[in-house]
Amino acid sequence: MSLNLIFAGTPEFAAEHLQALIDSEHRVVAVYSQPDRPAGRGRKLTASPVKSLALAHQIPVFQPLNFKSDAAQAELAALQADLMVVVAYGLILPQVILDTPRLGCVNVHASLLPRWRGAAPIHRALLADDAQTGITIMQMDAGLDTGDALVTVACDILPTDSSAILHDRLIELGAPALLQALNQLETAATQPVAQNSAQATYAHKLEKIEGQIDWSDSAEQIDRQIRGLTPWPGAFTQWQGETVRLHQASLPGQSSEAAPGSLVAMTKVGFDVATGDGVLRIEKLQLPGKKAMSASDLLNARRDQFIAHPQFTNSAIL
Repeated sequence: MSLNLIFAGTPEFAAEHLQALIDSEHRVVAVYSQPDRPAGRGRKLTASPVKSLALAHQIPVFQPLNFKSDAAQAELAALQADLMVVVAYGLILPQVILDTPRLGCVNVHASLLPRWRGAAPIHRALLADDAQTGITIMQMDAGLDTGDALVTVACDILPTDSSAILHDRLIELGAPALLQALNQLETAATQPVAQNSAQATYAHKLEKIEGQIDWSDSAEQIDRQIRGLTPWPGAFTQWQGETVRLHQASLPGQSSEAAPGSLVAMTKVGFDVATGDGVLRIEKLQLPGKKAMSASDLLNARRDQFIAHPQFTNSAIL
C-alpha cells in the first residue's frame, strides 16, 4: 500500500532521500524546504537542492519561516498526509505538526542514535575517531533527536574518510533504510526501540574556529581535524602571514624531533610537517585567492619560498 507523504528537507543529503521516495510506490504530495538563501559570488537568491528537485517533478513546495502561525499549521493539515518524512530540514517542528499526519513524522538521522544527537553528527563522529557510524530512522517526538528508532544501519568509518566521503556513503544507506521504515510503519511489522538517553552524546553545530590547526597536537588528531572539517568549515594554518587551508593529509608513520609546525620534508607526495606527536603529510592545500592544489603542484610553483620559510604557525581566527 502506498502512503501519501509530506517531505521536509533542505540540502543535498535530503534531496537524495526525496529522490528515493519519488522513485518508490509512495506519493509525495508536498515538499517543505528552507526559504531561498543568497549564494555564490553574486549573492543571488538560490533554491535549496530539495526545492529544485521537487519543482522538477511538479511537486508543490512550501517554505514557511516557522510553524508558529495557525495559517502554516492549517496549510500542512490540509494536505491530509499519512506521514511526514524529515531529513536535514533545519526547522524545529512543534508538537501540533508532529501530531498532524496520520502516522506522525519520521526523521533520517546520520548517526547511530543516541550517539551524536544534533546538527553535525557526521563531522563529530570523525573528530571523535569513532570506529562506526550509521543511519537511524526514528519516529519523531518533541525532543532533539530523542524519538524511538524504527531502523538502524551501521557502517565502518575508514581511515581515509572525510566528512564529504562519509556523507555520500550514508546517503547510500539512508535511502533504503527509509523505505524499509515506511514499510514497517504501514504493516506495524516491528516495534520501535526506545533510545537510552544515558548514552546520548551531542553533535553541536560546527564553528569556524574548530578548523584552526594547533601543531602541538598529535598528527593523528590533526588528520582527524582535516578529514572531519572538509569541506566545511575547513582546517587552516598560517604560513608567511597567509592563511592556508588544508584539504587532504595522511599519516606516514614517522616521528620527528623538530618543532611542531616545521616542514621536515618536501616531496612530490606531500609536505611532511612535525607535530606534537608524529609527522603529518599534507597532500592538498589552498593558498588565499587560489584553487586547492596538490602538494606536488604547489612545490613546483613555490619551492624556493617553502625552503626559505619552512614553518607553519598557529593561525589567527578567520
